[in-house]
Amino acid sequence: MPSTDNQSLSLPFASFRRSIFSVRSDQVHSMETNSDSGVPETELESFQKQVSDRFHALSAVSAEEFLSITWIQKLLDAFLSCQEEFRVILCNNKARLSKPPLDRVVSEYFERSIKALDICNATRDGIEKIRLWQKHLEIILCALDSQQRMIGEGQFRRARKALMDLALMMLDEKESGSVFSHRNRSFGRQNTGKDPHRKPGHSRSLSWSVSRSWSATKQLQLISNNLFPPRGNEILATNGLAIPVFTMSYVLMFVLWALVAAIPCQDRGLQIHFSIPRQFSWGTPLILLHDRIVEESKKRDRRNSNGLLKEIYQIEKCTRHMTDMVDSAQFPLKEEQKEEVGQGVQELSQVFDVCKKGLDPLERQVREVFQKIMSCRTEGLEFLSRVNKPE
Repeated sequence: MPSTDNQSLSLPFASFRRSIFSVRSDQVHSMETNSDSGVPETELESFQKQVSDRFHALSAVSAEEFLSITWIQKLLDAFLSCQEEFRVILCNNKARLSKPPLDRVVSEYFERSIKALDICNATRDGIEKIRLWQKHLEIILCALDSQQRMIGEGQFRRARKALMDLALMMLDEKESGSVFSHRNRSFGRQNTGKDPHRKPGHSRSLSWSVSRSWSATKQLQLISNNLFPPRGNEILATNGLAIPVFTMSYVLMFVLWALVAAIPCQDRGLQIHFSIPRQFSWGTPLILLHDRIVEESKKRDRRNSNGLLKEIYQIEKCTRHMTDMVDSAQFPLKEEQKEEVGQGVQELSQVFDVCKKGLDPLERQVREVFQKIMSCRTEGLEFLSRVNKPE
């Protein structure tokens, strides 16, 4: 996808609106000079700048960090930051939300956000899936730990079995009907006390949990449907508020797309067609991120149906090497073979430690994304229902 003009990053907001949407100059002037009815320009401009800055920083990371657990955490942190500022904008303009056409625009965003909850649940299941892989990695590491015992044929047999089990688990499970396809766990409402033995966060979400026939690709397609930049008349009629709503809708869709690309997910895929708008300052970093993710998928996705997460690739690479090494081992081991085993164990141990330290914080962030999306939607719908309720 071709890059956009970097000059769009420095366009003043008023000039940006006129140049993009070809709104008549007298209409724009009337909207911006009416301080009683207009939305503060600094509020809208600040939001656009924050989105641009956060995703520019994400697009500028090195190849070493890109699509790692650390990078995914930064991606979710950027989303949460943008989501909070967007929520503040909605709260500051409550009186306008029920007026057309903004009521329709906001309602469409809330419809997209409810679909996002399923992807959060599916992402959490993907994280749990990696945890199960970790258990087999731990067996391999314990079996081949030369610092604790002499490595013999028994240890190699144990490691071989764990490697075979892991290889089977890492196959694409989208048609298997596995536990991940129909479990009923989610980042739902907290325990209300009805069941004191039930852990918090395990109640059903508003969108339920993903079913066996659920598809991440189809869900993303539903979220991206009819996602177009607002027209000039919509911007004028909403006092500019249509722009942050569209921006947040696009950020939501893009972040979910990146999550599905990276994390093991039921029927995941990158075949969602969406055109990143060139008119917005945040379009440039999103295009760069899109291109980098697609390029990674071309490199690795032919063998990797689980996800593009860097640590998944490292697990696959290390376990393939360990499998070749275990299968070709001859006893008693030569010094050269012992050194090779030690090096393989060290590489596997490094990715194991990264996952062990990073998966819990990552899951907490996904849970927070789920809860922030749900609370923003609930708050908005409750306000709209109060406004629209007859006296």
